[in-house]
Amino acid sequence: MNEPLWRRLWDRTPTYFLRGAAITLPVVLTLFVAWQAINWIDSWLGLPYWGVGLLIVFASITLIGALATNVITRAAIGTLDVILARLPLVRLLYNAAKDLMGAFVGEKRRFNRAVRVQPDPTIELWFLGFITSDDLGRLGLEGWVAVYLPQSYNIAGNLVLVPADRVVPVAVDSADLMAFIVSGGVAKGGAVVGR
Repeated sequence: MNEPLWRRLWDRTPTYFLRGAAITLPVVLTLFVAWQAINWIDSWLGLPYWGVGLLIVFASITLIGALATNVITRAAIGTLDVILARLPLVRLLYNAAKDLMGAFVGEKRRFNRAVRVQPDPTIELWFLGFITSDDLGRLGLEGWVAVYLPQSYNIAGNLVLVPADRVVPVAVDSADLMAFIVSGGVAKGGAVVGR
């Protein structure tokens, strides 16, 4: 028996709504956060024109990056680095922020060695992460490594210390693996993760 068109549409409404929400919400959330960030920067700098603050910040950061290649500027940045690294309390925040940025970009990147970790060899359970330290001898853990495990849908993560023989390198681009983990396994980069 053929159902009336209105009944079929009514039955499918929840499915259509969820599908629309899955498409709309990420876009709206991204635009909202970007809008708020631009407004915050403009108000922080006291600028009357929308978006000019973002351009000024972008230009300033780019200029600092360009000047950092100059010998004289590099010396000044080095002096500022030493001062900030020695100030009580300030050094905690400064060093943490500097190490975090350095882990993702620059010459001393740390999140570039993707691995699978099996915490218990008796259980077929694996975690994806990045080796951040090869030598934990200073902690009394010879033959162990430090592996950072980012959390899905979060900006946090866990650091686990495991015997090196329980860590398996993963032949995948680190950025793809990070996107795969942070997205809870739904990012396309995860398609290349295998045994």
